[in-house]
Amino acid sequence: MVKRGRMIAFFLLVLLFAGIIGTTTESVTKGIPLGLDLQGGFEILYEVEPLDDDQEINDEAMDATVQSLRERVDILGINETNIQIEGDNRIRVQLAGIQDQKEARDLLSTTATLSFRDVNDKLYLDGSDIVEGSAKQDFHPRTGEPVVTLRLKDPDKFAEVTSTIKNFPEPENVLVIWLDYEEGDSYKEERLKENPKYISAPAVNETIRSNVMITGPPFTVDSAKRLADILNAGSLPVKLTEIYSISVGAQFGEKALDQTVFAGIIGIALIFIYMIIYYRLPGLIASITLSVYVYVILLVFNLMNGVLTLPGIAALVLGVGMAVDANIITYERIKEELKAGKTVLSAYRAGNKRSLATILDANITTILAAVVLFIFGTSSVKGFATMLIVSILVSFITAVYGTRLLMGLWVKSGLLNHKPGYFGVKKEAIKDITKGEEVEATFFGKTFNFVKHSKKFFAISAVLIAAGIVSLFTLQLNLGIDFTSGSRVQVMADNTLDIEEVRDGYESLGLNPVEIVSAGDQGELAIARFDRVLNQEEIAEIGEHFSAQYGNEPSVSTVTPKVGRELAFNAVQAVLYASIGIIIYVAFRFEIFFAVTAILALLHDAFFILALFSLTQLEFDITIIAAILTIVGYSVNDTIVTFDRIRENLRFKKRVKSYKELAAVVNKSLMETLARSINTVLTVIFAAFMLFMFGAEAITNFSFALIVGLLAGTYSSLFIAAQLWLVWRGRMLDKKPIVFERKKPKGGPQV
Repeated sequence: MVKRGRMIAFFLLVLLFAGIIGTTTESVTKGIPLGLDLQGGFEILYEVEPLDDDQEINDEAMDATVQSLRERVDILGINETNIQIEGDNRIRVQLAGIQDQKEARDLLSTTATLSFRDVNDKLYLDGSDIVEGSAKQDFHPRTGEPVVTLRLKDPDKFAEVTSTIKNFPEPENVLVIWLDYEEGDSYKEERLKENPKYISAPAVNETIRSNVMITGPPFTVDSAKRLADILNAGSLPVKLTEIYSISVGAQFGEKALDQTVFAGIIGIALIFIYMIIYYRLPGLIASITLSVYVYVILLVFNLMNGVLTLPGIAALVLGVGMAVDANIITYERIKEELKAGKTVLSAYRAGNKRSLATILDANITTILAAVVLFIFGTSSVKGFATMLIVSILVSFITAVYGTRLLMGLWVKSGLLNHKPGYFGVKKEAIKDITKGEEVEATFFGKTFNFVKHSKKFFAISAVLIAAGIVSLFTLQLNLGIDFTSGSRVQVMADNTLDIEEVRDGYESLGLNPVEIVSAGDQGELAIARFDRVLNQEEIAEIGEHFSAQYGNEPSVSTVTPKVGRELAFNAVQAVLYASIGIIIYVAFRFEIFFAVTAILALLHDAFFILALFSLTQLEFDITIIAAILTIVGYSVNDTIVTFDRIRENLRFKKRVKSYKELAAVVNKSLMETLARSINTVLTVIFAAFMLFMFGAEAITNFSFALIVGLLAGTYSSLFIAAQLWLVWRGRMLDKKPIVFERKKPKGGPQV
């Protein structure tokens, strides 16, 4: 009997979800702040150093510095600011959507210690003699040129100083005004330079009691206002040294956002289409719950005030592919139960029950990798890790409970009784268990003996690994500046760039890049690499030159050798700790034999990414480490699904005494999880491949690494991990046969 009330409830729920999503998505997405890689801006990591030998860098000094930086940023009128203390002596500043990066850089890093000296660098006055906040941009009363004026706390003191200076013989009757004078600076040396460090050096011919007027180098209105702002912001209590920076032009951010959102939409649409074609009604329900999943993720990210970055969007799109896995595991289980001759309701209940533990194990291992990414990653990688963690948690709720709610309404309505075709199961595939017929695991009607060809698979991997080792020793990796230190500049034009024209531009600035390569869909990008860290003046000159030439602000990244070494060390730590965490978890949930072979399989997958990057000589940067750790989580996820089925079949068999029996169990388990493995990797690859084809330039290599890792992960799960476990465990059967007690044990096999 069909219970129409349940069907009405289903459609009402779907309409409710559609209504909420349709009416609130725009407001939710608008409330999520975009990272600097999506709207332009820059990020700088400063190392905090004492101003003198007596100063101690403690918590109080760090807090005072952060407060000073916030006050300086307020002058710029920037709303989306993130200033964080990292470690004992570092401060990271992120300013998104800023228009004049040079002004912001000067305002942040200038210590703003004002001093008045003579030509022999003797100090007469300093910033403590100036009325706080009195600096302003003005105009010279006679010439009309822009100047900066200051009010003095004690005009008589200034009169005394000017009286002393005016008595010096010409041309030494000069009052030199310095900003951030350092020990060793010399007026006599600086005055010979085209751009001296001091900001003004007026001749003094009379005693002056009025306010100070700084005439400058000379000033423009903007430069005079910038100096006034810096002086009003006050001096920093410490010295800041820039050790890492990324600046992104606004046009780069806008283009990256458009490209990646477009790629994400195509990737998600392909996943939906595939699920509906392959799984019929369950696939349609999965598409509905995945739409809810995307909405809930954006809502959660909004509520937690998360900043959406380019890698974050990639994690969201990939999360859709990985969220499908929970549905696929459940649907494949339901199909198996239907083929065994169970009713739709019984198959639905058994499929849900048996798939839950597998889904939990798979998600927890991926979360382990994501947490390690968050701990050891840079800011952009942290954004990816945050979105990945949120994606996994939300996908568990929507893909497990959301799907069960909607599917349950259909199943319990009675409408699907005697209609296995709605689940993609043909009637002729259903066995009659009353006649002793058993379900044989097939893939499109065919069976494969994976175990029989295990030596061939080992040989293929051995050859590929050997080739990879040779490549890594000869060609090595094309390491990006993240690991080697230096600078990277991206210049963008509206049309195809002439590389020689760009090279001439650098030469005119007196700069010699190590290499300049063309990139982009139409060759509209020119990426230059320098083997040294460009200073602030050089970065400003590059920005002014290419902005005037092409109309787009270049993107510049700099990494000092110290930070480069740290990033490399953190990358190794991340992979090591992720592996240890996974070994412990898998050993606890299964047994040590499973754990070790799972780790060997994931190292196998990670190595293939390294080898292929060596062969292709694509740039290997910090985002590739994020891709490797994502694959580590995915690879173990895939392997655990297979191991879980092996364990289940071993429990069903209760006792295994011979290698032949164990091989049969392993092969049966591989065949039973084959459809799930293929379908999961296809859906995730849909997302990764679209990001690779249509996503922003910044995540192209990242997407490529994911595609390689996904294919390697599926290969290792099917042909390496289970086979290695079989060989290792099979050799020990004589001494330690696999025996399961009648009551289900909490751990793995009892041996």
